[in-house]
Amino acid sequence: MLDLAYVRDNLTQIEEMLRRRGMDPAQILSGFRQVDEKRRQLITQSETLKAQRNRASEEIAKLKKAGQDASAQMEQTKALRAESDALEKQAGEIDQELRTLLAGIPNMPDASVPEGHSADDNKEVRKWGAPPEFSFTPKPHWELGEQLGILDMERAVKLTGARFAVYWDLGAKLERALASFMLDLHTSEHGYTEVLPPYMVNSDSMYGTGQLPKFAADSFRVENRDLWLIPTAEVPLTNLYRDETIDAARLPLSVTGYTPCFRSEAGSYGKDVRGIIRQHQFQKVELVKFTRPEQSYEQHELLTRNAERVLQLLGLHYRVMLLCTGDMGASSSKTYDLEVWLPGQNLYREISSCSNFEAYQARRANIRFRPEGSKKSEFVHTLNGSGLAIGRTWLAILENYQQADGSVLIPEPLRKYVGAERITAKKF
Repeated sequence: MLDLAYVRDNLTQIEEMLRRRGMDPAQILSGFRQVDEKRRQLITQSETLKAQRNRASEEIAKLKKAGQDASAQMEQTKALRAESDALEKQAGEIDQELRTLLAGIPNMPDASVPEGHSADDNKEVRKWGAPPEFSFTPKPHWELGEQLGILDMERAVKLTGARFAVYWDLGAKLERALASFMLDLHTSEHGYTEVLPPYMVNSDSMYGTGQLPKFAADSFRVENRDLWLIPTAEVPLTNLYRDETIDAARLPLSVTGYTPCFRSEAGSYGKDVRGIIRQHQFQKVELVKFTRPEQSYEQHELLTRNAERVLQLLGLHYRVMLLCTGDMGASSSKTYDLEVWLPGQNLYREISSCSNFEAYQARRANIRFRPEGSKKSEFVHTLNGSGLAIGRTWLAILENYQQADGSVLIPEPLRKYVGAERITAKKF
């Protein structure tokens, strides 16, 4: 979230930022001024009562020392204490209300973010490679997966329901191979430390990275427990350092993890119903960085290049898009989307979203560092990106490496992990 003092002192800029994001300032900031003013009034009243209680206590002490009756003053002190307790309770409620209002205000976009209302206003930054050429009409991954016998949507529906998938044989091995390949690359060449986190987190963790309260409907919650299935490894990896002060000498600190991700896909009814583009469960390798504020944009570029390197080594054509103000996530200050080319669908599809959150998440999760020689700690900047989404990389390989005979070549870097060079049709 944003700093309270910053919001209070820069409401005009906050309102303009909300308009740039395509939001209604009146709706987002509704009641903020009134609640903030009421909070300040309560603080003033509380301080006044405290001063009165202190004076009354001093008078009681003098009267008792003089052997005089202090019962009237003691009754006054009792009444002041009751009034003070009521004010403290009210102040606590106001603080929570103000915190809720702050949590609903999105992050300030970086100056380099283009203004726009939708994905149509995003800016292409660069492309890598070229789309493959075929002597035949390329098929989408759901047809290829079914024909090869490696992707089973029907049995997934029987087992669980819609938006789930079963992978068979080399399809399952390819999924596992991609995870191992990505983790090996990021840990051995890009300097990330591998972490295997829990797949369920508490509400504090979901709040820390911004999933709660705004995106509760997009996540799965365990009934009668304060546990949520993680929508992304960003949540547990970022919250590893919640309520901690990181040694400044360790920054920038980079971690990566492979986990399943669970999303309810609320509001996506009827979208991407074919294949495995939009699933309730999918696997992903995540990249997370904790940096000093002055390093974060340099590290953001590096993190994005780390994610791009996976696509380059796999020979998959892609483009990098700088998201506009209206298409960017609420917590982000700047986001690049990597979009891979899918010839079977004749379109680009997001395969990684790499964001700099500046101090927005760190303030929510209370993640700090103490600069050398300083007694005062500061909030770190947090960054994250997919490195990459496994399922979308899997389907991109099927569509880009399909052959005229219906088989699919396995990219050379993955062959030692899969133990095969080609996927051919089998029945299970």
